[in-house]
Amino acid sequence: MQLAELVRPRHRGGDRRPAAALGTEDRAEAPAPTNGPKNGPTNGPADDPAVERRKDADGMAVAAFVLGLVGLLVMNIVLGPAAVVLAALALRRGTARRGRALLGLALGIADLVVLAVLVTVDGTVVWGFGG
Repeated sequence: MQLAELVRPRHRGGDRRPAAALGTEDRAEAPAPTNGPKNGPTNGPADDPAVERRKDADGMAVAAFVLGLVGLLVMNIVLGPAAVVLAALALRRGTARRGRALLGLALGIADLVVLAVLVTVDGTVVWGFGG
């Protein structure tokens, strides 16, 4: 008898006793479970396409927030539209980080507003903190 059999309980209906405590009639091997459509191994919920889409959408929400924030300081002509697009995609795919996606969207729009103000006032797309 192995130690793993003593420690790991086997679930047989409502009986939660360890395998060593079960009678010999209960020790018959259970049929192997079918894991996937072709009986191949799966990773559980991680193989679900909806879970993968949500993980991608969460990453997009974070990326939109970071790009929008950095875009306020540098390269707002590129990072602003990128933040808007990523935030819109994250919201469309149903991200769990909805607030972060909305902040990314708002910051991306703010990047474009800063760009429009710079072009209107100075006639340039470059700005700095000094005189």
